[in-house]
Amino acid sequence: MTTHRVILRHCDSYDSVRIRTIVREGLEELDLRPMGRTLVKPNLVIAHEMFPHAFTRPEFMDGVLGALRDREQPGEVEEFAVGERCGITMPTRMVFSEAGYNPILRKHRARRYLFDEVTQVQIALRHPDRLRDFVFTPEPVARADFFVNCPKFKAHPWTTVTFGLKNFIGIQDDRHRLIDHDWALNEKIADLQEIVAPQLIAIDGIIAGQGRMLTPIPFDLKLVILGDNQVAIDAVCCHILGLDPKSVDHINLCAQRGVGSLSLEDITVTGDLTLEEAQDRANGFQVGLHRVEKYFEGTRIKAYAGPPPAKEKTDYCWGGCPGAVEESIEIIRQMDETMDERIKPLHVVFGAYEGPIDAKPGDRVIFMGDCAKWKGEICGKQVEVESTYTERDRNDPYHAKMQDIYLKMAAVARNVFRRRKETVVQVEGCPVSVAEQTLYLAILGKVKNPYLDPATVVPFMSAWLAWRFNKIVRWFRRIPYQRDLPTEQRGNAAPRYLSGGS
Repeated sequence: MTTHRVILRHCDSYDSVRIRTIVREGLEELDLRPMGRTLVKPNLVIAHEMFPHAFTRPEFMDGVLGALRDREQPGEVEEFAVGERCGITMPTRMVFSEAGYNPILRKHRARRYLFDEVTQVQIALRHPDRLRDFVFTPEPVARADFFVNCPKFKAHPWTTVTFGLKNFIGIQDDRHRLIDHDWALNEKIADLQEIVAPQLIAIDGIIAGQGRMLTPIPFDLKLVILGDNQVAIDAVCCHILGLDPKSVDHINLCAQRGVGSLSLEDITVTGDLTLEEAQDRANGFQVGLHRVEKYFEGTRIKAYAGPPPAKEKTDYCWGGCPGAVEESIEIIRQMDETMDERIKPLHVVFGAYEGPIDAKPGDRVIFMGDCAKWKGEICGKQVEVESTYTERDRNDPYHAKMQDIYLKMAAVARNVFRRRKETVVQVEGCPVSVAEQTLYLAILGKVKNPYLDPATVVPFMSAWLAWRFNKIVRWFRRIPYQRDLPTEQRGNAAPRYLSGGS
């Protein structure tokens, strides 16, 4: 087993000059220089003044890009770029703008790749425990020779935490990132590691995000964390929080697949503070992974969760709809401080739930997701909800369709209108996205719809029109998919682990 290196550096503010020095010194210690097609992938899941701690900050990106330029040798870098696909059906070009990235990219002469607007490339998977034989990824990722992963240090409702490995969900566009984003999410994350192996991981832990991932509670951690292996750096981050990395399923699974080692004996930790000092700083940090019933205790929303289809052999869908509704309600809370007092009583049901539903006249009951299944009495009426779940092997990535937010709005409004006189609303999807659940909660709960907030409508519409126009132009000019990119045309994307098996 190759010894990996993780570097812990103190950084008490978002000073881009200081960050640049830290990252440059880290590159020197790791003996790394950018080369060929160099691609930097931040975490821009969402960026807005109301969500300031959800994304990799622009000052951090400024420092990373500057450090890479400092280490660049003449003629060695063919392309210098930053790429990402944001979340919750937002146009990525809007999120780049809201995050303050565009001036930073111009400053460092970095190309911008919007992963929802580029050609998608098929990558074959080889691991015997893979979910699928192939996945799709944006062409810039597939062709990257030097890949830099720049996640945000955060908690996560689906995976406990999100560091380097989980940040790879953003190397797929909307059509493909929700495929297998259910109780198999940990396996999906492991599969994505076959697409590209980053040479450098640089984590923004200066102000970390605790509790959640879209609306995290800020935690003053004052850390920049650098490393050369995804599993190793995630394992050290777990130890900083006092977590056993084996208890975090996606990290443990990636280690089992040979992506890297969880053992501190195989990891050299250096820097200007020790692991124990970093642990002292992180004392009290709140991680994610709370069951949905517990999450909504004491509110006007009551949640009920049964198991997903028995074939999957799990009693709770940690990677799917329940975690999404937790993020959805927090988005609405961020936009409307009076939401908890004003929202109409709602009952949200997931999976094959078998217990009672304590709904009163006037309450609305939402059966969320394809695998929702229930039979019983609600407000004196017999109700039977049948599962519409489709087996995983029937979800063909070639036929995956993307529904933008306006189509989602129309579909949600149509479904609610059709059932306006009924107590029960059944929602299809596997999973039902954060965006759709936000819309259902806002409409049925009769509270403010975040997507119609006046402060965001104009920039959102402008970005949406530009995105749609670009998609139409590309559709006429190019084939939307490329099958099996030849190995000689792939950069660091050939399935490759930095250590261990395979």
